[in-house]
Amino acid sequence: MLSLTNKQVLLGMTGGIAAYKCAELTRLLIRAGARVRVVMTRSACEFITPLTMQALSGNRVHRELLDVDAEAGMGHIELARWADLVLVAPATADFLARMRLGQADDLLTTLILATPAPVAVAPAMNQMMWADPGTQDNLSVLSGRGIRILGPDSGEQACGDTGPGRMLEPGALVRACADFFAAGYLAGKALVITAGPTREALDPVRFLSNHSSGKMAYALAAEAAHAGARVTLVSGPVKLECSDLIERIDVVSAEEMRAAVLATVKGADVFIGVAAVADYRPENAAPVKLKKDAERMQVTLVRNPDIISEVAALPSPPLVVGFAAETENLVENAMAKLLKKKLDLLFANDATATFDSDTVSATAISNEGAQAIKPGSKTAVARIMLQLISNRLSNREPAESLSMARN
Repeated sequence: MLSLTNKQVLLGMTGGIAAYKCAELTRLLIRAGARVRVVMTRSACEFITPLTMQALSGNRVHRELLDVDAEAGMGHIELARWADLVLVAPATADFLARMRLGQADDLLTTLILATPAPVAVAPAMNQMMWADPGTQDNLSVLSGRGIRILGPDSGEQACGDTGPGRMLEPGALVRACADFFAAGYLAGKALVITAGPTREALDPVRFLSNHSSGKMAYALAAEAAHAGARVTLVSGPVKLECSDLIERIDVVSAEEMRAAVLATVKGADVFIGVAAVADYRPENAAPVKLKKDAERMQVTLVRNPDIISEVAALPSPPLVVGFAAETENLVENAMAKLLKKKLDLLFANDATATFDSDTVSATAISNEGAQAIKPGSKTAVARIMLQLISNRLSNREPAESLSMARN
């Protein structure tokens, strides 16, 4: 169950008798390492109380679309971006029909339309309702849109009938959730990723740096490891932990990061330069603490090495992926960076909304053009980015790979 560690699962409950199984489902998801938030439709509350689900999940249960206390009334957007996976269990015949129509008349249907995360449904209904052509047609359409159908099981039902329509047992649903994060599409690939800021010393106690938190790079490293890659993470100073699956090399300055990258990138399949490397450093760092005696202090700065350009210029470079945090003219500036540094792919985002945030929006930029990725948690967006990278490794068409962005 390692693949559910720190995953964010949004459990959407609709009004079926199988809702009682969600108590055990929530307990097992948390035991597997997931963070769980629960959204209940009004009819779901008739079968099991929100208080029960709140006690089991450890989080407030969300029920209303128009909730003025939830993120200034935009709770559905916050939830949609938070989720790494949306699981609707039980999914009644009525709810599946509403999903098929793209309705957005309650909290659960609305956030399903707004989320960039994968969506799965666990059908639960009477066997005759399951067999009805209307239900089967709805499921076929939803499946064609990328919705994963989990189950149903077959057996004795609450109404006394026997046949298909029972919701899968909680243990089976947890295993199915884990499968979303153990795709193995990067199995056998070696990735080197840089993370965080660098610090350029002025003296033994002061330095020049920036606001990078390292969260995007750490999300990419974690998702790449879960997808089967061998990951080396060259990290500037950040307050983040990473899995034992990842080889982490801690550095401080840009020159230290360059040395670590060049020592590890040989033989790598992919290099992802996420770190916000300082462009300049003091020419001479003072050996002792500088005193504030003078009214002004002049510091001469010199250019730091351009690590990603050096990697791209290697005789046999890996696939080179860059990041660009821009404050204006995002696409134009990012495209210029892609061409100047001879990168294969670049992800650009708004610098003012990225640093230290748990959510992100980005634009994927290549020689073929630019296309936006829907905003979401850094984990969910990292998964989309890695799929785009994997597709490039497989020489797929960029348009095909970008379909994951669900625009």
